[in-house]
Amino acid sequence: MLKLVGTDGRRFYSWALTPGRHSIGRSADCDCSIGDNTVSRHHAELEVSDDDEQSCFLKDLGSHNGTQVNSVMITDRVLIKLEDAISFGSTEFRLASADEADNGPIERTTARLSDHDPQNSVFLSINEALQPLPTKAADQPELLSTLFEMAKMLALHEPKEVMLQRSLGLISSTIPAERLAVLFVSEDQSEVYTAASLLPGGRDPGAFTLSRTIVNEIVNNKNSILIADPLDDPRFAAQQSIIMSQMKSAIAVPLFDEGKVLGILYADTTNPGHRYDSYHLRVLATFGNIIASRLLNYALLAEREEKHVIDAELRRASAIQKKLLTDCPPDMPGWDICAFQEQSRSVGGDLYDFKRLPDGRLLFMVADVSGKGMGAALLMSNILASFRILYASKRFDLMMAVQRVSEQLLKYSDPGDFATLFVGLIESDGATVEYINAGHNPPLLVKADGTHQMLEASGIMIGAFDGADWERQTVELAPGDLIFVFSDGVTEAERDDEQYGEQRTEQMVINARDMSSAEIVDCLMKDVNTFMGDAPRSDDITILTVKRVSM
Repeated sequence: MLKLVGTDGRRFYSWALTPGRHSIGRSADCDCSIGDNTVSRHHAELEVSDDDEQSCFLKDLGSHNGTQVNSVMITDRVLIKLEDAISFGSTEFRLASADEADNGPIERTTARLSDHDPQNSVFLSINEALQPLPTKAADQPELLSTLFEMAKMLALHEPKEVMLQRSLGLISSTIPAERLAVLFVSEDQSEVYTAASLLPGGRDPGAFTLSRTIVNEIVNNKNSILIADPLDDPRFAAQQSIIMSQMKSAIAVPLFDEGKVLGILYADTTNPGHRYDSYHLRVLATFGNIIASRLLNYALLAEREEKHVIDAELRRASAIQKKLLTDCPPDMPGWDICAFQEQSRSVGGDLYDFKRLPDGRLLFMVADVSGKGMGAALLMSNILASFRILYASKRFDLMMAVQRVSEQLLKYSDPGDFATLFVGLIESDGATVEYINAGHNPPLLVKADGTHQMLEASGIMIGAFDGADWERQTVELAPGDLIFVFSDGVTEAERDDEQYGEQRTEQMVINARDMSSAEIVDCLMKDVNTFMGDAPRSDDITILTVKRVSM
């Protein structure tokens, strides 16, 4: 018979796999119910064949965080073998034979913290404990062999609890102990629990009771501890501290990396002839250092897998956002229009749009949502969708549209979520442009002769306050005149604490006014990129150029 064994980091699981199908997920009605938020309610399915070979097949059921076999994400039904590493979300499992573990989930064992302090003990810093082993270590070939086997674990792909249990077995071959354990400490240090324990002969580990002083010394000060004979202290004789047993000696070292304590490696003995000394402490610290390195690898792997999931979601979101934006403006005789966008992240909060309305007018807009990243992208799509619903109005009114979108943004977003907006309407007569500037960077109106002016704000940002009002403005454009609308990613492009600025932007557009709209955008962006050099982009850049040309 086969078994599925593993852990979610706080609880160990083991289920017998009889021939047939076994559902796996967070739901309580699953055959294998895993109480972890990264596991979907109905995550995957295992199928065991009804034959002598008992082949086992695994299938993901469209879970949110995916299923992996040996670090490879699966989509189709796959055959799995003994000792294959299986991940449901961030949990770790493997396929095992029937002689491993008992059936059913195994709850973690919580250790009690005692305020009684040990007296016959010595605290050593981890650096002291990791001093080179004494010469007599070379006379113990089993130690070198164990160190070699421990080091091999760094390259093995196996569930965390399997690694910890195997480590304790290896340590027991070189350090005499009646009880070995790896203990993890909760983030607030209020709870200590066993991640793995080993007792020769299969005895019950009992309840761990650690001195709070010892836990603080190990976790906060990264000290190791050597306890010679606790029963010389009457408090230990009463079994009120350290551990509930008749131990004669104990040692413990922190498992840490890069200054963070990951747990505690603990050993004790009840044999009067096995009193621990500094040699045993250094050996245990060496083993603990290897275990800590492996634990860090698990954490890094989990972070990498989580990053892969997030990256995939961002790529999908970025593709969706790009499709929301219009590829090319509609044809409007007598007008040359070009839009450009460059995002500083996978998704952003800048948007632009054009639309030829039913009555023949051409609408164009640029908006910049507060914030960055996914939140800004969601607000951007909300604003764009709101405007597009209003485009179908029989007589689209610019003021009414801005007010309605602002009200919706205010109603369905958090305080502080707003957007600057410049939206314009080119009248069907081909000369008049009606616009509202809702707190946006003033666009540049450049005449054919080079004279220019800024189209200043005619109201505040949309979504900022209830009852906000805006003023409609109009300008007349003759052939050769243009309106250059941009987001602050242009003027705030930075190099060595110097910004590209409004003056450079104005001069570049004025100098390029005789070019087509696309050439103006290209000319400006080349200059911005030259200015920035290798400096990272800190904000999205969105540009929309509307130029009147001769018919």
